[in-house]
Amino acid sequence: MTPKDMLLALAIIFAWGFNFVVIKWGLDELTPMMLGGLRFLIIAVVGSFFFSRPKTPLKWVAGYALTLSFGQFAFLFTAMEFGMPAGMASLVLQSQAIFTLFFAALFLKEYIRPYQLLAIGIAASGLAVIGVNGEDTTMTILGFALTLAAASTWALANIATKIIIRKGYDANVNLIVWSCWIPPIPFFICAYFVDGSEVMWSNIIHIGWKTMATLVYLSLIATIGGYGLWSYLMSRYSAGTVAPLTLGVPAVGLTTSAFILNEQISQAQWTGIMLVLVGLIMNTLGGRWLLNKKSS
Repeated sequence: MTPKDMLLALAIIFAWGFNFVVIKWGLDELTPMMLGGLRFLIIAVVGSFFFSRPKTPLKWVAGYALTLSFGQFAFLFTAMEFGMPAGMASLVLQSQAIFTLFFAALFLKEYIRPYQLLAIGIAASGLAVIGVNGEDTTMTILGFALTLAAASTWALANIATKIIIRKGYDANVNLIVWSCWIPPIPFFICAYFVDGSEVMWSNIIHIGWKTMATLVYLSLIATIGGYGLWSYLMSRYSAGTVAPLTLGVPAVGLTTSAFILNEQISQAQWTGIMLVLVGLIMNTLGGRWLLNKKSS
């Protein structure tokens, strides 16, 4: 990568890692469903002026939107509302890589390689350590379980993405932006039945500068800006060069959450964190290592 593109990559990693702290701030003022609905409504309204409408059929756009945007963030925002620390969420959410492997084997009949099975085992053991050692921290079992649910729906979105690409359509930032017209509908419906109309209206009329800044960051910086720059890097470099950079996201999330939100992580959970990171790195880079070994 050129120095300029490396700086762009670092900016994306920081934006996505710090994103979890911002979500926590947003949940101080808004309910999870209202935060999700308003976030994606802003993305759709603003992004549609800058990105062209994709040619992907509506049924695939809907499937993509309901898994990636609604399912993932409905579970994630609720998890963080019910006791999932921001930093830990940034790490546990990366378990989507594990779920993606299983779903790809189940729905797409893709082969899971031996090194991937080993990587899954290591990462899963790390998640187990994190899950059973939350008594000395603010993490709750419910928050942890909901974050795993968020990761699983993200994985389903990855499967939808693969199917869209196989059918000859683009799965880029244009799809992300235009698919955001769909999630506000289920978010606001859930808000009506879960929070009630009075709470919904109160969330809207009492939006302050802090909440507005949170929504701007989540929608314009983390989503439109982040994915726009990510698409730019993916167009210039191989996926094997760009994709591993996302491993920096939980590092930023854990660090910024510790410094800004003063979140505490037990020693046992740090062990689990390291196991998860080792598993993710092995899953991401293991194939390249084997290819290099064969070629040498």
